[in-house]
Amino acid sequence: MASRLQLKTAIGRNLPIRQPVSSTLVASRRLFAIPKSRNHTFPGNHFHLNSSLRTFSSTSTMASSSAYLDAVKARRTIYALNNKAPISDERIEEIVKDVVLNTPSSFNSQSARLVVLLKEEHERFWDFVKEVLRPQVPEDQFPKTEQRLNTFRAGYGTILFFEDPAPVDALKQAFPLYAEHFPVWSEHTSAMHQIHLWTALEAEGFGANLQHYNPVIDQKAQNYWNIPQEWALRAQLVFGGRASNEAPAPKEQKTPVESRVFVHGK
Repeated sequence: MASRLQLKTAIGRNLPIRQPVSSTLVASRRLFAIPKSRNHTFPGNHFHLNSSLRTFSSTSTMASSSAYLDAVKARRTIYALNNKAPISDERIEEIVKDVVLNTPSSFNSQSARLVVLLKEEHERFWDFVKEVLRPQVPEDQFPKTEQRLNTFRAGYGTILFFEDPAPVDALKQAFPLYAEHFPVWSEHTSAMHQIHLWTALEAEGFGANLQHYNPVIDQKAQNYWNIPQEWALRAQLVFGGRASNEAPAPKEQKTPVESRVFVHGK
């Protein structure tokens, strides 16, 4: 294997990924920023069960949980987006890699695969969604559907969250006692990546919303961007500049927290 891998970003910049720095190598296998050219091939099914391959810091830079909880509280579903970015593409990629490297997974399966689409590639994805949905939606209802899809297209980027079944299947074989649970735990892994990135990008000034146009868009996206067919698309995180200065509405609490949290032993 070559001593350096080249990961092409959506803006055409080549980022060297040195080997054998394991944490970076692991990230390169799970994060793919799409170039403007479709001639992008994905690595094979690689996964690691050895947690020593990942690098973590045991020293927290956060004085308390306050900063984290402030970001959690500030996260909202923002639909009014524009194609402006408050941070650079390089910073976006750095954030995504940090999330990939530090989000846990069941038995350290590292099954999440993320595809980052920026600018024209992001717009192309939502054009594909419109193209796929047009024959499936009644003609008199499609204008409303198209209007909704255009709000997503107006953003700056979309992150596609896939799950690779290979490490999940390997764990089912290795630990048959838990076989029926691994697919569910795989969904948990994807969900953690989603909420971490949603919160992190909004902390940087983006607005974002989470969509689920899978499985109708899966094959179209996989064919165009050369994404392995066996990967399963789970969600799409749309993000962009905030088109409105209005403060987001308070989070609606349909069920009192007292009926959702129970503490014993205090």
